[in-house]
Amino acid sequence: MRPTLSSRSESSVRTRGCTQLERHVPAYREYLLGRGNAAGYVRSCEAAVMHLSMWMHQTNLGLADVDETLVVEFLKGHLPQCNCETRARHPACVRAALAHLLVVLREAGAIRPKPQDETAVGEELRRYGQYMTQVRGLAPKTREGALRLVGALLRKHFGDGDIQFEVLTAEHVRHFFASQAKNYSTPSSLGAVVASLRGYFRWRASLGERTHALVGALAYPANWQLASLPKSLEPAEVEQLEAALGQSGPSMLRADAIVRCALDLGLRSSEIAHLNLDDIDWEAGTITLRRTKGRREDVMPLPEATGRAIALYLRDERPKTQHRMVFARHMTPRERPIGPDLVRKTIRQAYARAGLAHTRSHLLRHTMASRLLASGSSLKEVADVLRHRSLNTTLIYAKLDGSRLVEVALPWPGTSAAATTGRLS
Repeated sequence: MRPTLSSRSESSVRTRGCTQLERHVPAYREYLLGRGNAAGYVRSCEAAVMHLSMWMHQTNLGLADVDETLVVEFLKGHLPQCNCETRARHPACVRAALAHLLVVLREAGAIRPKPQDETAVGEELRRYGQYMTQVRGLAPKTREGALRLVGALLRKHFGDGDIQFEVLTAEHVRHFFASQAKNYSTPSSLGAVVASLRGYFRWRASLGERTHALVGALAYPANWQLASLPKSLEPAEVEQLEAALGQSGPSMLRADAIVRCALDLGLRSSEIAHLNLDDIDWEAGTITLRRTKGRREDVMPLPEATGRAIALYLRDERPKTQHRMVFARHMTPRERPIGPDLVRKTIRQAYARAGLAHTRSHLLRHTMASRLLASGSSLKEVADVLRHRSLNTTLIYAKLDGSRLVEVALPWPGTSAAATTGRLS
């Protein structure tokens, strides 16, 4: 148990701190400024570090004592009863500031590396993570989701003890799967749970474990690929959305450009977030998509309306950054690229400004496919524009091709084919 804060004068607490820690404050400041954080935020973070420094001085702690445990003790033990003359008391703000501090101190080699989970489950997850990265080449989010599910299963049955697959039964796996099913709303999302657990059990089987029965205990939920009708905006709704573009206000130019990328090019939210300035060839009027779902590079024509919206954003609104992503954060930290979540949020807000009740950003991708079909494009051409690797993925849009559906419509019993065709058209 570390000693408690002694009763010294507030002036002493305000002026004296841990000298070893304070030597790293300049590097800490440069770290935050280099990531595009505002000067005010940097000052508040420095105040939090100085608050920690004063507490460490009063409790006779040194730089070598700084780690996650000490930060938790400071947040939960000192802050609730703190009477220091400092404004750095808000738990969430102080927690974020000290998280940055730990990164800076570890990069400088001033404190111990981040402690690892030394249990059998922790070691198992590290090995499986390396396998998914180096052998299967899975995306980071896929790896994170798989490790979270596998870790939950293993910790539920083995805790901190050794992993013994001979005591893990198919019934155990089915019960775990049933408990996870409550967290997912669609068959396709629940299928990711099956894929994650099956992938892990197959990896263990390749290492000699008898886990084939565990693989067989998991079945993908029924999810008929072409059963649903793809939802898209009606032509009047498209006009309503386009009419709502061009408004003035903070981040409105960025919003217009993002909506145009989704509506005119059918880009996924992740593809919009990852667009780079070097991907646009303004002279040729093309845009290159590099970090796509299909893991390939595709060159697409850049529509005039889309190019104009992007150019206006780059010229009049985009903040200066060191990175070369097209879309940047307008709030600190500006050097952190935007993610797909911000793209989805921007499109939801555009729907709301247009008076539309929709919320899903993927509707704009479906809408572009519907507009291509309505203009006479073939399914193969739609597949090329959407960059589907398999034409089977595009077949669902055949349900939206009314002109061609009329040609294959069967006559209603008791009527002629010509009469049926006439009614459908």
